[in-house]
Amino acid sequence: MPGDLEVLEAAIGRRFVDCGILRRALTHSSHAHEQSVLLGSDAPRDNEQLEFLGDAVLGFLLSEELVKRHPEAAEGRLSKLKAHLASAVWLLEVAQRLELGDYLKLGRGEEMSGGRAKKTLLVDALEALIAAIYLDGGMDAAREFVNGFVLAPGMASPELPAGHAPSPLADYKSALQELAQARRLPAPRYVILRERGPEHDKTFTVEVRVGREWAGQADGHTKKSAAQKAAREVYERLADTAATVPPSSFA
Repeated sequence: MPGDLEVLEAAIGRRFVDCGILRRALTHSSHAHEQSVLLGSDAPRDNEQLEFLGDAVLGFLLSEELVKRHPEAAEGRLSKLKAHLASAVWLLEVAQRLELGDYLKLGRGEEMSGGRAKKTLLVDALEALIAAIYLDGGMDAAREFVNGFVLAPGMASPELPAGHAPSPLADYKSALQELAQARRLPAPRYVILRERGPEHDKTFTVEVRVGREWAGQADGHTKKSAAQKAAREVYERLADTAATVPPSSFA
């Protein structure tokens, strides 16, 4: 079952005007084919054309940024850097960091064969996502995403200068844990409060607690997305609080 797209939107820092283009970017041909048998012309479209467009948009934006960062570099050097940043190995890291596999719409066969972790599907989905951002928000929006994630410092080659850190957090669970540790608070604890709905379309309610003072809960179509939402709620409240409750206040 694909994850909650609101979590993905929060991770990339963009609320889509056209949610349909985002869903299409994450729809594999196997799912579109299965649905076409059932729905005919009303079936969702797959992401193959978006992947084609996204590859071109990515190539342009990488070239633009590399020329800006390395104005004195020779063409051969820039080509090597671009090839590295556009490689499947590199883009797979970006896709994994965003956990794109959790959001893919796959056919039953791909689902059962581990499609959510397949390199080709993840890289294709990332390129389709870039195209979706471009179509929904224009080149500036696509540029912000590429510079923030494909050229992000934590994923950059030692050869490249530091890029722009992504302003929105992709992993609120890790961020909350680090913030709690920095504030000398207990580690976050997650509890699944409820599961409801049919097996193929469940909704999970997850609660997170940091000591006695900080708690939040949220719903999601996967345990992971619900936990991320709950973590985000507590993280944002805790981050806005300048004072820290002393560790001795907690049991």
